[in-house]
Amino acid sequence: MLDNISILFQAPIFAVDLLVQGLLIGGIFVLAAYGLALVWGVMNVKNLAQGDMVILGGYVAYQCTLWGMHPIIALPIAFMLLFALGWGIYATIIRRVVDRDMFTSLLATFGLSLLIQQALNLRFGPEVKIAESGFGTLDFGDLTIPAIRFVGLGLAAVLAVGLVLFMRNSRMGQAIRATAQDPRAARVLGINTDRVYAFTYALNAAICGAAGVLVAMIWNIQPFYGIVHSIRAFIIVTAAGLGNLPGVVVAGFGLGVWENYSGFIFGAEFAVAAVVIVLVLVLMVRLFQMYRVRQVVR
Repeated sequence: MLDNISILFQAPIFAVDLLVQGLLIGGIFVLAAYGLALVWGVMNVKNLAQGDMVILGGYVAYQCTLWGMHPIIALPIAFMLLFALGWGIYATIIRRVVDRDMFTSLLATFGLSLLIQQALNLRFGPEVKIAESGFGTLDFGDLTIPAIRFVGLGLAAVLAVGLVLFMRNSRMGQAIRATAQDPRAARVLGINTDRVYAFTYALNAAICGAAGVLVAMIWNIQPFYGIVHSIRAFIIVTAAGLGNLPGVVVAGFGLGVWENYSGFIFGAEFAVAAVVIVLVLVLMVRLFQMYRVRQVVR
């Protein structure tokens, strides 16, 4: 570990490379976390299947490569397929747990996570897969960065801007924001909150599908890798706070940089452990903040 740290000081180009690549992958983390923040903030559902939907989108891209298509073409396909699947999941499972306690929603989405994992395992097998993009690398002096990382960041930015504009300007986006603020008042004003919930969950699934396509082109995918992406999304949303989109962006990029640096310093096998450590630290800070504002009821 000390040797790796000394390398960063002796050859600053490695530190710059880790920083740039961490920022590039952080954009994809932001995309997946935004979907979780949407579902959590509007429906108060903690979706433990978040990462598995990301992996599902990745397998859509992989399947498209088997059919001779470029994985970029799979992005709108995965978006639409996961949107339809998300609507179906809401109608069959999620609508029954929206008004229940937190444990019920966690249990239901955990079961959904296991179902997606086993379905992918039966269809594609447990081997690691990747959707080859064929974009090559870009050279910036001594820096050599895969071009697909820039493409992924650009596509993630386009999707994020589109989502923000949709939430601000469309009628459904306004209904989603109104329902998130006060569901009872929204129903009084004539908003079909059940339809809003269905659309919100379906939109989250579609966002995960699009993020999964980018993940499959940049990293490896495997049926049981979803838990890591779920942990990343929970860290970002918890650290940023619900409804804080700028905070989600900052936390997502920060997590990407931290994961890249920790993987280099501690070794690639400890990169996931470093992410879990961040989750524990974020929960401890949030708990401490709750204790500070807690007051005795008189």
